[in-house]
Amino acid sequence: MGKTPVRMKAVVYALSPFQQKVMPGLWKDLPGKIHRKVSENWVSATLLLAPVIGTYSYAQYYKEMEKLEHRY
Repeated sequence: MGKTPVRMKAVVYALSPFQQKVMPGLWKDLPGKIHRKVSENWVSATLLLAPVIGTYSYAQYYKEMEKLEHRY
């Protein structure tokens, strides 16, 4: 009951030079896909971006007021 060696075949994957369409479905109808994602998730995007933009604009305003306060 000894171990007998088994021949393994190597498998090599390659793209044919005549078929280079790797991801054609990714770029097909890209504006339509983007429009669909935005129209489905506009509420979530608004709820995410509104506090971020509001906080940033408040920080910029506060920084500007600090500069003007110590002007003279």
